[in-house]
Amino acid sequence: METTPDGGLRAAEDRARELEERIAAEPGAFRILTGDRPTGPLHLGHYFGTLANRVRLQRAGVELFVLVADYQVLTDRDVAERLDEHVEGLVADYLAAGIDPSTATIFRHSAVPALNQLMLPFLSLVSIAELNRNPTVKDEIASSRQASVSGLMFTYPVHQAADILFCKANLVPVGKDQLPHQEITRTIARRFNERYAPVFPVPDALLSAAPSLLGTDGQKMSKSRGNAIALSAGPDETARLIRRAVTDDDRHITYAPDTRPQVSTLVRIAALCQDRDPHAVAAEIADGGAAALKKVVTDSVNEFLRPIRARRAELTADRTHLRRVLAEGEKRANAIADRTLEEVRAAMAS
Repeated sequence: METTPDGGLRAAEDRARELEERIAAEPGAFRILTGDRPTGPLHLGHYFGTLANRVRLQRAGVELFVLVADYQVLTDRDVAERLDEHVEGLVADYLAAGIDPSTATIFRHSAVPALNQLMLPFLSLVSIAELNRNPTVKDEIASSRQASVSGLMFTYPVHQAADILFCKANLVPVGKDQLPHQEITRTIARRFNERYAPVFPVPDALLSAAPSLLGTDGQKMSKSRGNAIALSAGPDETARLIRRAVTDDDRHITYAPDTRPQVSTLVRIAALCQDRDPHAVAAEIADGGAAALKKVVTDSVNEFLRPIRARRAELTADRTHLRRVLAEGEKRANAIADRTLEEVRAAMAS
């Protein structure tokens, strides 16, 4: 068996293809846990990277749990500012993008105490050396805004394991950079089952083939960098952000991600919004230069987001509905978490 990083990635890609076949054949056999930190509005990178896939899987018949990870806001910042506003905005983004709250369970970390109580026994199942070796944690620590690293940051993969295992999710959509996190969850599930009793499934990582979009400044698209086009942004704001986007000096527009990453990101955004091949989009713009490219991108994004923005505006005008969606999801999540915690206690006491 290959043990190199490339070998592990190839294995995850092969496994993802197998899982997609099983999902198509028997979607009801899967329960997914996914989610986001409420640190600001979701953007196009989130939509094409995760939201569209969640909606696809839910519509296929997979049971969906969506975590609003409010406690995890504190992993890389000292305070959680405007938290209630960001939580409601996140729920509005989910529903506007197409997640159906009548079958999805949408809930906050802080509202499910039994979930967080799983952290203690789970921490006993991993070593400090294993947490130290986790490359995703190393990257997050390196890019942390804090002067020092908190215990929450260090134990984040274990907290994530509790998120996934409390509801006995057996499938977790991830990008390739999140595979080490997911492996810690699988390790914790296996060790608990072996040491105490078979309580937890060992969840599979469903590797996403979704694109990773650069922001308008050519860096990774991020809420904190101000280089992202929010789902809630209006047409004028969208146009302003795209006008500021970084390109290059070559007037002939091509799609070449390796050699022209900034131009290619803009082409790909337009192509995703139009549901077309990016090479075809670039060929149509041809010698039009950056101005023509940015107009195509602006028009494509505004047209694509028009129904999502309209739906989001309706949702944010009815905060009572957003709070009701959370309350109903949290009721379901608490019932499941309480049962799981009782199973854990019984297994550890026997």
